[in-house]
Amino acid sequence: MRQLPLGLGPAEPCSFDNFQAPGNEAVVAHLRALAIAPTAGAPVYLWGGRGTGKTHLLRAWTEAVSAPGGRVGWFDAATPLPWEHDEGWRGVVFDGVQTFDAGRQHAAFALFVQASGAGQQVLAAGTVPPVDLAVREDLRTRLGWGPVFHLQPLPEEHCRAALRREADRRGIFLSDEVMGYLMTRFERDLGSLMGLLDRLDRFALAQQRGVTIPLLKRMLAEEAL
Repeated sequence: MRQLPLGLGPAEPCSFDNFQAPGNEAVVAHLRALAIAPTAGAPVYLWGGRGTGKTHLLRAWTEAVSAPGGRVGWFDAATPLPWEHDEGWRGVVFDGVQTFDAGRQHAAFALFVQASGAGQQVLAAGTVPPVDLAVREDLRTRLGWGPVFHLQPLPEEHCRAALRREADRRGIFLSDEVMGYLMTRFERDLGSLMGLLDRLDRFALAQQRGVTIPLLKRMLAEEAL
């Protein structure tokens, strides 16, 4: 009989302080300033490949605004329609805009106009720059009105360090052998590696075993069934 793992507790909230920023210092500084600014600035658009931290930074900004009591409207491809505007928001966030269908593109454009008219900050993120977004033209041009930041992927040494810190936080011992296996056999963006670590943590708890390469291979084999 397999033992079911207990809940691991909430993940560490996204913040500017726990974002690995090499090469991305300018965008972090800009978003920090916007979070405490008394008035909204120009809309901000973040773009980059998978695992570069787009969602983390959007959530970090949302957390920073929410800490003193501000409210933010968050919208992505999983947010059901209709999307209603709230005059009490400090800002509006659109995550993964490249995945918005026609209905969500229409809703995002309407919210963009309403938020701008209400003096609310608008932040958005996608995998490509605004000029290359396959969305309706009026939304695409508005997303590119303000600062556009290209997020740089985390260098391998920083990715290793971040993975090690998260493993330590969870109480997982990652040997050099396991770390090397993870870094050479899987996608090396931090988001993918953190997701793999989370699955491995749960599997190791269920099996009551330490994290080893054979355990990792067994987990992957069972996931493939």
